[in-house]
Amino acid sequence: MPTTPTPTTATRTERAGVPAGSAPCHISEAARLSGVSTANIRFYEKEKLLSPHGRGENSYRFYSDGDVHQLRFIRLCRAMDMSLDEVRTLLALDLTRKADCDAARDALDGHLAHVRARLAELKVLEKDLKALRNRCDGTDAHCHIIEALHQQADALPALARPGISAKRHV
Repeated sequence: MPTTPTPTTATRTERAGVPAGSAPCHISEAARLSGVSTANIRFYEKEKLLSPHGRGENSYRFYSDGDVHQLRFIRLCRAMDMSLDEVRTLLALDLTRKADCDAARDALDGHLAHVRARLAELKVLEKDLKALRNRCDGTDAHCHIIEALHQQADALPALARPGISAKRHV
């Protein structure tokens, strides 16, 4: 059975472009309204980021205005490269509690630190790629880029050995 949106939910869904109090919709309509694919909606449900507000006699899920807003919220956070845990944390917070505002700032600070670390990794990667690109101007009989890549591949440790993990590609 669809739930009546709380005043906070109604305000949020009106801002999100979904008329407050509109009829519950099926997954395809929720996907269209939110910009989230049906596969991702099902994934977010499995990950407990979303819980649809009921099922019809045919067992189809129904999505409320609040669900569509929540999907848009999740999509926005994921577009900012937030992890599912970070999104889960933000979804659990209340708009009106001071402690939750502090928790939201802390979550964003943690994500910002992660983004800064990735930026540093990307700068190193850019430097490595430029150096690799500069190894070959295309005039030699063989490609020094491919040669260098093979040399680097041979120098990598075997990943099958315990305790050795691949360097994460950003």
